[in-house]
Amino acid sequence: MLDKILEKYNLKYDDLNPEERETINVWLQSVQQGQVTIEKVKDYITSMKLAVENELTKIGHNSKQDIFLKARLRNYMLLDSFLSSPEKAKQQLERSIASFASKIKI
Repeated sequence: MLDKILEKYNLKYDDLNPEERETINVWLQSVQQGQVTIEKVKDYITSMKLAVENELTKIGHNSKQDIFLKARLRNYMLLDSFLSSPEKAKQQLERSIASFASKIKI
């Protein structure tokens, strides 16, 4: 199953970095067991946030890569907030909208 999915995107398992491999393995186990739970989604989001944070600390990104990584991190933060609590989600959403608004006014 994994090979077919990767092939669809012209990828091989060896093309993935260690974090991506670990994430895919966890998700494959969940799919095979038929158990995708909120807790597993939260764990996935946490691991992806950490991977993006680690990538952001590396030197040598161009501005486009930096923006892409920050956008991914913001998306994971929003998802995490939505799953954690409605109030935290509302606060995070308001901060994101305020950030967008400040960029538009510049």
